[in-house]
Amino acid sequence: MGTSASATSQAAPFAPTHQADHQGNGMAEHRRSLQSVNIHNSKTKSIITNKVAPVVITNNCREEFQIHDKIQSSNYSMGRISDLLPEHYLVLGEFFMVQDIYNRADVLNTTKSHGAPNFRKVKGNYPLFGMGQPSLNGFKQVLQRLQIDGCEEVVFICVREEPVVFFRSDGDFIPYTPRGRENLHENLHDLDRELSAEQIELSIRKELCDFAKLSENMFYVYNDIEHFKDDPQQVQILSEEDIHVTEEVYKRPLFSQPLHRYYRLPLPMEGAPLEKTFDAFVNILRVTPNLSLMRDSSRPLPALLFSCQVGVGRTNLVLLTFHLFHRQEIQKSEHKLDFQVIELLIMFFYVYIPQVDDAIAMCSEMHNIKDAVFENKLKLEGIGEDYQIQGKSTKAYFLQRTLQSLERYVYLLVFNAYLHDQLYTVCSYVSSKFLATDLLSTAKEMKVANFRRVSKMALYGMAQPNSEALAVVMSYLTDQRRGHSTILWLNLQEELVLEANGQMFTPREPGSLEQPIPVCVQHPQKLQEMELTLKHDILRCEKWLGVITEQDKQMRMFKTCHTIEELFVHQKSVHPGLSYQRIPLSDCCAPKEEVFDQLLEAMKSSLAEDPNCAFIFNCHDGKDRTTAAMVIATLTLWHINGFPECEEDEFVSVPNAKYTKGEFEVVMQVVRVLPEGHRVKREVDIALDVVSETMTPMHYHLREIIISTYRQIKMAKSEADAQWLRLRSLQYLERYIYLILFNCYLHLEKKDSWRRSFSQWMSQVAARAGVYAILNHLGFSEFENPDDSLMARLRFRWLPHSAQFIPM
Repeated sequence: MGTSASATSQAAPFAPTHQADHQGNGMAEHRRSLQSVNIHNSKTKSIITNKVAPVVITNNCREEFQIHDKIQSSNYSMGRISDLLPEHYLVLGEFFMVQDIYNRADVLNTTKSHGAPNFRKVKGNYPLFGMGQPSLNGFKQVLQRLQIDGCEEVVFICVREEPVVFFRSDGDFIPYTPRGRENLHENLHDLDRELSAEQIELSIRKELCDFAKLSENMFYVYNDIEHFKDDPQQVQILSEEDIHVTEEVYKRPLFSQPLHRYYRLPLPMEGAPLEKTFDAFVNILRVTPNLSLMRDSSRPLPALLFSCQVGVGRTNLVLLTFHLFHRQEIQKSEHKLDFQVIELLIMFFYVYIPQVDDAIAMCSEMHNIKDAVFENKLKLEGIGEDYQIQGKSTKAYFLQRTLQSLERYVYLLVFNAYLHDQLYTVCSYVSSKFLATDLLSTAKEMKVANFRRVSKMALYGMAQPNSEALAVVMSYLTDQRRGHSTILWLNLQEELVLEANGQMFTPREPGSLEQPIPVCVQHPQKLQEMELTLKHDILRCEKWLGVITEQDKQMRMFKTCHTIEELFVHQKSVHPGLSYQRIPLSDCCAPKEEVFDQLLEAMKSSLAEDPNCAFIFNCHDGKDRTTAAMVIATLTLWHINGFPECEEDEFVSVPNAKYTKGEFEVVMQVVRVLPEGHRVKREVDIALDVVSETMTPMHYHLREIIISTYRQIKMAKSEADAQWLRLRSLQYLERYIYLILFNCYLHLEKKDSWRRSFSQWMSQVAARAGVYAILNHLGFSEFENPDDSLMARLRFRWLPHSAQFIPM
């Protein structure tokens, strides 16, 4: 059979696929637009066509929206392998999708028995394995086989440089690769070096979904390129979830096998890899603790599993490289001090470095602690022949000296940080009413700003109440209509708060009334002790103090003063079913992993005592932190009591709706890694929408604020304002990702009643799947290069910042 191809339009490979405007008109164009969004008939009451975009009105008449997601078929190329075969869309402008593995490739005949073609163990004592490309179920079978053979830990390295996507088929996902018509047996190679294989796979998946929408949800693939028997075959594509990329196939099983790790190390089909590829491979092995000579000898060695397409050429190359590494490199690396790890530790305390360095300089006439670190490090690196010093080898001696000098320097940094934490100066007392605008107009009735409830759930949120508001709220919750006999009140404020003369106040710096004075204390008991000390200082001073209320600046003398804890102790005497906890959260950023643990544990304990327990959250204004905690609580209750009926996808009637829906590239990168990632994200989005419905007048949505804050950067009045907005937008983005990760944790650990904490799951499971690597490269890659800003790094975002000073 001949192989000629025709194309209706020519497109350059790897070029953006949505550049030209398609000039269509009439009802046919509107029907195609409607078809592209897959609206269920059960949802649609009527469709109104117009010249801009079709308008859809849902059955319950609650939603009216326009469809802007119109696929431009003219941007895509079409072709056929021969005149006898049908014409269809071509991937990346010129390629056909061909089943990755042909039957004769499995020389060792191990696909059925082990799950992958040419699966084998290398001779010798090391658990070293190679294999060809498995399907999703095949890969799971491989992992099960290794587990049966006693491999507790598996380091899996895929060495394919060519893009691979997996189509859903009979309960499995089967690998396919794009190939040119000139040689349907050969995979793509020498690809665009600016795009990774993962990026190309995502582009292919996006195109395949578009092709399906233009072709009644079907796409043509080829399984028999020798005889084309029954080819091409049609596969059904209803959404992105019908297609997996390599990362999804290999990383998602790691969540059920937390000791396993996955890496992709692209190697060329022919020739030697680049030097940087060897370096990357060695680094992967070095960061595997159980390959070190200092490993726990009671534990078995981790299994190393390598895979390319067939499991021969490139797989053999890395197997040989491992032998060279294990014989020579590990012994050398044992005496190598990793100063990058130390640098990371120091960066957490970098704001205190100038003061410590000044102090060292003043006391360095005889000895400079900081210089000693680098002097010993240089001696360690310059050692040639090893000999004995004080009963130790030269390398061991100078390694110990370097660590000792470094330990002293780090301790000075930590001690200086401690001094800062313990020192706080009260400059101004700001009224909570000044900080908490009552956007929901609840202060008149409930005596507290922004009081609200999640629909059909015993979840409430509000600003910080004073003693009067606290009494009103408790009476409201325990009245005959609501009848909550058990209530858990969770205060989320990390700043110092006092009630003075019946009003709530918090100390603030005069030049930054919007920013709380950083106390850098996260333990609730420490906060209570500091508030008690502050209370006693205020009552003892008997002086007029400057305060800022919602009206103006005033001078007041406080006759009465109470801590928040004292207010709740009084209410508990009136309402015995009330429990109070303080779980400090930082404003406008992702909660710390321990905070997720504390919130979950508090809710589990309360629900164990009373399944009908009501939960109340408050921060200073009832907005940012309160909303985040209410979303966490909503997800937790859904996992315990059952999820509500979920609609397919929310409709957002704006152009570029994917950003409003949180579909940023870095978010979708996390979603691809997580098991059932799309569903996990969709559940978080529904929870966000449910909670946001309670606060519509605020115009505040934890997901939508990400892109709205980022877009304000262009309108910033100064560079400092622009940097502050950039940091805020990244913190909002990180918080959204953490909510998705927490929901995934709730799903995966539910079977064990969440005995493993979220923070443990992040370090033991998610970290091995590469989640921290993604968070350490956080940014809006759709619009800019994340590497251009320090804010992409975890260590920068997790430092305390103020609007007045953000390091550039």
